[in-house]
Amino acid sequence: MRDAVRAAAPGLAERAREGELQGTLAPETVSVLHEIGVFRITIPVELGGFALGARDTTEVVRELGRVDGSAGWTVIVSSASRSALALDERVKDEVFADIGTWQGPLLFGATVFAPKVGDGRKVEGGWMVKGRWAFGSGCKIAKWGSVGFEYDDPKTGERRRAMGLLSQDQYTIVDDWQVMGMSATSSNSVRADEEVFVPEYRVIHTMDMPARMDALRGKYQGLGFMHSATGTMVATTTAFAALALGMTEGTLGAFVEQAAKRPPFNLPYPAMADMASTQVVAGKARAVINTAAAVIERQADEIDRRALAGEDFHPWDEPEITMDLVHQIHACLQVIDGLQLALGSSTVGLSNPIQRFVRDVHVLATHGAFRIDPMAEINGRDIFGMEPLPMIAALGSPPPAKMPPHAANGSFPGPVPRPA
Repeated sequence: MRDAVRAAAPGLAERAREGELQGTLAPETVSVLHEIGVFRITIPVELGGFALGARDTTEVVRELGRVDGSAGWTVIVSSASRSALALDERVKDEVFADIGTWQGPLLFGATVFAPKVGDGRKVEGGWMVKGRWAFGSGCKIAKWGSVGFEYDDPKTGERRRAMGLLSQDQYTIVDDWQVMGMSATSSNSVRADEEVFVPEYRVIHTMDMPARMDALRGKYQGLGFMHSATGTMVATTTAFAALALGMTEGTLGAFVEQAAKRPPFNLPYPAMADMASTQVVAGKARAVINTAAAVIERQADEIDRRALAGEDFHPWDEPEITMDLVHQIHACLQVIDGLQLALGSSTVGLSNPIQRFVRDVHVLATHGAFRIDPMAEINGRDIFGMEPLPMIAALGSPPPAKMPPHAANGSFPGPVPRPA
C-alpha cells in the first residue's frame, strides 16, 4: 500500500491544488486512494478492511504527507468508522454495506467530544437531535456522520452526552471551511436546524464508549484490533506525527530540487545549492527528519509489540508518549518554515508545493491535541507529581494515589520500554 501511494505520488501532487480550490480532495484523487485501499486501513479484515497496525499506518500516511497533507489527514480521520463497531450490529451492517464501492471515508466525526455539542431529547424508539457540529473532516466525501449531543437523562434529570450517527439526508454541510491550510480536508461544519430522528440503535452514550471501544480488542482479525484502547489512541497521534514528517520530507525534496536550479538574489553563486548557508539549512533539516523518524517509528513499533504480546499501556504512559510525538510535529514545522525562508520569495507562489506544506503543517500544529505548550504543561505536572488537570488530553493520567513510581522517586525512565 505504501508503495502504491508512492507510485501514485506524481498525480496526487498535481491534483493537490485542485483539492484546495474545491475544499475537498479532487475526485480522481479520491478514486485513486479508494483503489489503493487507504480508507480501509482501520476497518476489520472480516468487513473488507486491512486493520493495519501502528507502524504500517504511519508508513502509508508518511508517504501521503510527502505529496498532499490533506490526503494524509483525510485518511487518518477515516478511522472514525471504527466507532460504528461499538454500536448495535445493525449499525455495522448499514455503515459497512458499501465498503467495496463507496469512494471516500465511510464515516466522519464532528464535535463528538468538544465543549459544545448538539441537543437531543428522548422519544419513543430513539432520539430527536439538532445542532451545529464543527470540524467534520471528510464530510463532503463520507457516507455517514457521527455527532455529539447533550440530553437530560429521563430517569435522573442529569445532563448527559451521547454520540449519534446521521445519514447524509439528515444534515447540511456548511460552507465555512475557508482556511489557510489543510483546505482539501473538507473539515466543514454540518448542521441540522430542525430536529432529526436518530433510532436508539444508532446512539451510544458517552459514558459507555470506553468499555465498548475496549471490547473491540481481539473481536476482529488484524493487528489494529489487538491494540488496547490507549494503544489505539497513541497510534492515531503517531499517524499525525508521521504526516508532519512526510510533509517535511516533501518540503526538503522540493527545496533541493529548486535550490539546484535557482541562482541566488545577491550572491555570486551559480545556484543557491552552492551557498554554504543553503547547505547548512539542508543538513540540519535532514537531521531533524531522521530524529523524528526514529522517535515515530520507535513508538509505532512499541504500540504494535505490546499489542502482539497482549500488554497494556499504563494510564500515565499516554501523556508522555503524546508529548514526544507533538514535539516532533513542532520540530518539523520549524524545519519547513526554515526551508521556505532559505529559498526565498519564489516559494510563495501557489504553484510551488513548498508554500502548501508551510500552510498545512501550521494548521496541523494548531489542532488542540497537538499544541505543544498545553501538552508540555500536562507532562510537567506529571514530572512534579501533581494532580492531573481535568482536561481531555489528561484523561489518560492516573489519579494522584496511583502516580507512577518515577514521579515520586526522581527517576525518569523513557515513556516506552524497549522490547526484550
